Amino acid sequence: MALGSTGKAIPLVGMGTAVYPFAPSETMIDSILIAIELGYRHFDCTAAYLSEKPLGEALYYYRISSILSFSRNLQLDYLDLYLIHWPVSLKPGKYELPVNVDDHLPIDLGSVWKAMEDCQKLGLTKAIGVSNFSCQKLEELLQTASILPAVNQQQKKLRELCAKKGIHITAYSPLGAKGTLWGN
Repeated sequence: MALGSTGKAIPLVGMGTAVYPFAPSETMIDSILIAIELGYRHFDCTAAYLSEKPLGEALYYYRISSILSFSRNLQLDYLDLYLIHWPVSLKPGKYELPVNVDDHLPIDLGSVWKAMEDCQKLGLTKAIGVSNFSCQKLEELLQTASILPAVNQQQKKLRELCAKKGIHITAYSPLGAKGTLWGN
């Protein structure tokens, strides 16, 4: 699948690692290893799912080398796609889903995006994008971005804006996972 404005490609079908209640690390690792054996090379993870470290361990077992400072838990030389998962920041700690608004912290999306642009320029990621951005948040980001987001895991109202701006839409859990437990 081509990633919008970048012209780069990632696998069309990916495995989401979100599940609530959170699965034990060993269960996630086993599920990821099975997915790798089946041919998956596209994984959607975030610190909020507590899935980065188990994904990193599973990838390590498959001889993925080198640890980069920003992706130690993944144990990769680079990422295919690096996203801002939510246009918010959270207080450190563990959370119940949905996250309480009181746990949100202010975020400077411009400086976060600039750091992500630097990661792409340094070859640490093939492409950068966003997830869960409203039209307003995406427009704010586009005012200062020198690299357009390649993708936006989106909310319903964003399709027209993203199409107009040349930003590719990716789906969250396109094969359906609501209520599915790891290993079931």
